[in-house]
Amino acid sequence: MPLRHELYKFCPLCGGGLEKKIVQAKEPPRLVCSDCDFVFYLDPKLAGIAIIPYENGLVLARRSIDPGYGLWVAPGGFVDVGERVEDAVIREVHEEVLLTVRIDRLLNVYSYAGRSTVIVAYVTEVVAGRPGGGDETLEARVFPLQQIPWNEIAFASTRDALRDYLALQRSV
Repeated sequence: MPLRHELYKFCPLCGGGLEKKIVQAKEPPRLVCSDCDFVFYLDPKLAGIAIIPYENGLVLARRSIDPGYGLWVAPGGFVDVGERVEDAVIREVHEEVLLTVRIDRLLNVYSYAGRSTVIVAYVTEVVAGRPGGGDETLEARVFPLQQIPWNEIAFASTRDALRDYLALQRSV
């Protein structure tokens, strides 16, 4: 897949051509309109995920879409403009695994070099429902802590969040 800056060719304001230019010294090149000088900043996307303790295990969702079709993830997704991250996590958990959760605490924030998404991970508590497959999910399953399918995890953020959560559990 091309890098994000390679996807954009035209200015969203006037339709002029975009070209890479240095706007500020010591900053990376930016996309700048050759006609109106609009600077098109490519900011990261924000996503939230939930670590969901449930019945002596953790709830994971098996993806029904790419990227990561058929692999396991912590339920979550992108934050909509104007939406609180916590509300996005609650919404995405309900959509993906049919659970109503409340946010217990922030676990960590994950970002990776060369990637455009920043992921905020929360530990949650189930307040209603039973795990099931919802939108973008083949199935939801509760994995005992010793049986997490590490080799079938779709994203580094899920793997890192699970490891961070398990490390906290061992230190308690």
